Amino acid sequence: MTDHSDLIQPDKGQYARTIHLVDKKSFDSWLKGRSARERAHLAAVGFKPDAFVHAILPGDDPERWSVVTTVANVESLSAWCLAKLGQILPEGRYRVEGRQPGKAMFGWMSGQYRFDRYRPKAEAHGPRVLLTSDVGAIAPVVAEMRATALVRDMVNTPAADMGPAAIEKEAERIAKAHGAKIVVTKGEALEQGYPMIHAVGRAAAKHHAPRLIEILWGKEDHPRIALVGKGISFDSGGLDIKPSAGMRLMKKDMGGAAHVLALAELVMASGLPVRLHCLVAAAENAISADAFRPGDVLKSRLGLTVEIGNTDAEGRLVLGDALAKASEGKPELIVDFATLTGAARVALGPDLPPLFANDDALADAMLAGGIDRDDPLWRMPLWDSYADLLETDIADLGNAGSSAFAGTITAALFLKRFVGEGITWAHVDTFAWRPSAKHGRPKGGAALGMRAAWAMLQARYDRRRKGDGA
Repeated sequence: MTDHSDLIQPDKGQYARTIHLVDKKSFDSWLKGRSARERAHLAAVGFKPDAFVHAILPGDDPERWSVVTTVANVESLSAWCLAKLGQILPEGRYRVEGRQPGKAMFGWMSGQYRFDRYRPKAEAHGPRVLLTSDVGAIAPVVAEMRATALVRDMVNTPAADMGPAAIEKEAERIAKAHGAKIVVTKGEALEQGYPMIHAVGRAAAKHHAPRLIEILWGKEDHPRIALVGKGISFDSGGLDIKPSAGMRLMKKDMGGAAHVLALAELVMASGLPVRLHCLVAAAENAISADAFRPGDVLKSRLGLTVEIGNTDAEGRLVLGDALAKASEGKPELIVDFATLTGAARVALGPDLPPLFANDDALADAMLAGGIDRDDPLWRMPLWDSYADLLETDIADLGNAGSSAFAGTITAALFLKRFVGEGITWAHVDTFAWRPSAKHGRPKGGAALGMRAAWAMLQARYDRRRKGDGA
């Protein structure tokens, strides 16, 4: 994987090729200021100021060429304005003419991400380096890119190499790097203390045994927050087995765990003044003689009993126990990430994760963070009138709604039952995957909603951003 810290560097006046930015409004006036040769060249290649179109402008020396590219608005660059150039330009140094790249630095790096764990590295290609004189912006955006790359790497890794033990190992690496405490519960202690996590994962092979992974970091007198992630390393559907097409991408069902681990590392690396509790419920939903069954009634850590209507609705079970544990610490905020429902994709597609929240201010802050980071979310309702769809005849609630309707909402309502009274809570039903590539966003594992949550946490807790001290 590329060392992203090399891709954005301070502008000290060193030689770099120029990137000219134009939009439809500014193109004509910009073109008038170019040489006759450049205008003739652009006319010959048919350059038009359409989105993401670019052209190479020859210089007086063969090596001194520049590039012009069209963006939506030269005065307001998005994260993705330079992503295509970051992918396709030759190696070397570049600077944007007349302005700082700002948010576009993220896409420049993101376009150079590669997942090459299982194949020989492609022919060596040096980095495309973007220069900026806004030196203070470099480290934060590089940190976000590293977090994004971590999510992509973990989700792209097949389940054989990213089972519960491997997820634990990644959590250990993060905790050790930042002086955090890690606690892992498995075996009999898991069965007794977190019965739903144990039930979901008990059919897996011993080396993929289920566990609850916790990271604790920060000062006790700082505001306590919890990040909770679904870590189903592979989801066969259990005895309600998925068809092969539905099972093909289920290595990504630990995407929620990847999101919260990456988010936790951002929190710790930045020194955000919070008391962090990160919880990952890690299990493989496998099939064996010991698999939990449709019709079983499970007892949860909270004490609620849950009738199993469908063993393929397992993510909410492991999250229920993890949310109950997180609530015991009485945090002021819980945010969970989970690849929870196919209904979310039906409603909003692969790029736009649904956001549920029990607090309007939190929801607004998450949505604002998504806009700021070009990492959008869409709020959906915790519609209590649908809670009766989770009712069963013999238990406190069921894990699968009694109707085909409102599957994303009923899943969120299930989770809500395990969040402690008075705790502000948000749930992101992320997809963690891109089925097709976009500029700066490769096909495969994806961090969707993570940067939005990070922006919310920064705005809420980072006193340095508010100007009242470190």
